[in-house]
Amino acid sequence: MTAPFVPQIALYRNWLAAQRGLTFSTYEEMRQWSVRDLDAFWRSIWDYYDLQSPTPFAAVITERKMPGAVWFPGAQVNYARQVFRHVDAAEAAGLPAIVSSGEDGKLTETSWPELRRKAAALALHLKDKGIKPGDRIAAYLPNIPETIIAFLASASIGAVWSVCAPDMAAPAVIDRFKQIEPKALIACDAVTYAGRRHDRKDVVAELRRSLPTVEHVILHSEAAAAPDAVLSDITARTDAAVDAFEPTWLPFDHPLWIVYSSGTTGLPKPIVHGHGGIVIVVLALLGLHNDIGCSYHANSFGERYHWYSSTGWIMWNSQVGGLLSGTTCCIFDGSPGGTKDKPDWTTLWRFVAQSKATFFGAGAAFFANCAKAEIGLADAGDLSRLRCLGSTGSPLSADTQAWFNARFAALSKTNGSEAQADIWWANISGGTDFAGAFIGGNRELPQTPGAMQCRLLGAAVEAFSEQGRAVIDEVGELVCTEPMPSMPLYFWNDKGNARYLASYFETYPDNFDGSGRGPVWRHGDWLKVNPDGSCVIYGRSDATINRHGLRMGTSELYSAIEALPEVLDSLVVDLEYLGRESYMPLFVVLREGVAFDGAMQAKINKAIEAGLSRRFLPNEIFAVAEIPRTLSGKKQELPIKKLLLGHPVEKVINKEAMANPACLDWYLAFARDYLARNAA
Repeated sequence: MTAPFVPQIALYRNWLAAQRGLTFSTYEEMRQWSVRDLDAFWRSIWDYYDLQSPTPFAAVITERKMPGAVWFPGAQVNYARQVFRHVDAAEAAGLPAIVSSGEDGKLTETSWPELRRKAAALALHLKDKGIKPGDRIAAYLPNIPETIIAFLASASIGAVWSVCAPDMAAPAVIDRFKQIEPKALIACDAVTYAGRRHDRKDVVAELRRSLPTVEHVILHSEAAAAPDAVLSDITARTDAAVDAFEPTWLPFDHPLWIVYSSGTTGLPKPIVHGHGGIVIVVLALLGLHNDIGCSYHANSFGERYHWYSSTGWIMWNSQVGGLLSGTTCCIFDGSPGGTKDKPDWTTLWRFVAQSKATFFGAGAAFFANCAKAEIGLADAGDLSRLRCLGSTGSPLSADTQAWFNARFAALSKTNGSEAQADIWWANISGGTDFAGAFIGGNRELPQTPGAMQCRLLGAAVEAFSEQGRAVIDEVGELVCTEPMPSMPLYFWNDKGNARYLASYFETYPDNFDGSGRGPVWRHGDWLKVNPDGSCVIYGRSDATINRHGLRMGTSELYSAIEALPEVLDSLVVDLEYLGRESYMPLFVVLREGVAFDGAMQAKINKAIEAGLSRRFLPNEIFAVAEIPRTLSGKKQELPIKKLLLGHPVEKVINKEAMANPACLDWYLAFARDYLARNAA
């Protein structure tokens, strides 16, 4: 399949005209309608995608407020049921559900009937073990078909799914899972990454010891004998009960999964999303804005969707979401850049060619690394079916996008792909917090390298000035002023919604501007909305770390570092910002008499790797006399970050509010040196 075919958003727009009598002269006019009339817009998405419920819903939204909006009360849905609607039609068309590969390059296909059968077999097994709706199932699994099968099995019986990637160390996983008290654990005992086989038996053993609520363990293992139930044995079941199994109808807001997004204090936030909200938002995002069609529909026949991700990133959830619309999903498990000894940034491109992917998305850092390595796309194989690139995780620079545009334009002359002559980018920005996107693509709009094309339908997004006013052509705080169906139901075990409110609604609380419109969601990104409606994300506006598209709270890093007896205090900032290479310095205060040498730096890095993951190792470590703190003792991460981004000191730090203002001189000198090096 190659473009041009009719864009999905054009099909929807034509449907609105025919079925609702609605016409719009511009995309922005349609978007304004979608955020003003939430009832009509989200009802249209329900009808357009023919979502089904055995009971009618009483309303689309009961209260137009954040948090607390109740969507589609009375409706019943199930994520897995929506996926399995496509089994017969996709199988009749001869199309697979999943195409998968790992670092060995071996390609395997999972058929739609096989996907349904294996999920049903595991669902029945879980029910037999006493798993009930609302029980939590924790998974420690890589990006393989078995993980998708396990998720669908969990969803189909109303259990609440939560997964961590096996590259995460045991302490980070336990910090997440212990909060949700899982009843079952599905884990792998080994994983391959960057050419090495990593044993995970000790981590699984530690999870068992640290999660006393787990009553049943299922192991994904290649060992001849395993101490627990083996996933492949369970999913091999074939009988009448498996054939007759159907996912349970659940209330629209029944919990689907728990994902984690870290702030700057406390444990990772366990964010709960609902079945219905995720289904309806993901269908609109992937269909209308990423232009990903149903694989067995004539207009998009043969569509194959690949977004490289680990299971620890929300883009894994997005990738699986392709199944909701009957789209073949292509998944890769392993390193995108080869091994440390033999870097190879064509690895994923070879998978794209081999799997015949039509859409390929990845983190912006991946594309930047490919451009730096000056890869040869022609060396990857036949990429002629590829018609779209997607990017997220951090800002994609104009230079990187232009580099790929030129290479694909050249490639199109030899492979005959019209789509690649001016390849379309679906650059998106959203988050784990609501498992969706605020800003993204539109295949009908102009493209400018370095910018995202538009704010999404249903997303009332603005850039706010320091006075809390929407601004155009200025950098401001990214906010959302209206609710969306996939916003969190709540945080797990969060009394009075205290952490939920503090995470998104503390900056702009109820009636913050006297208008009476209620709280406004602050997302934590710098945003500029251009006069033509396109958008640029400049990076995080808060102190959260964003490494390779994965967010981590600074508090988790401090826990790992400050557990070392030699380290008295620490501070880390992540200088992710458009046009600058990501840079994360770590500042440490060492105990008197401790030498700051290579061995000490290696010990700090080892502590981060053991407590979190290699992904969060700093670029550089500096020994300092003091960490700047407020009078109340809070580390001043954001002011130091702003200094290093070039903001004037008088605008970012109030010395009168500092407990130790004298220490600021060192950081000012460091900032001057860093900015001078960066400018050079």
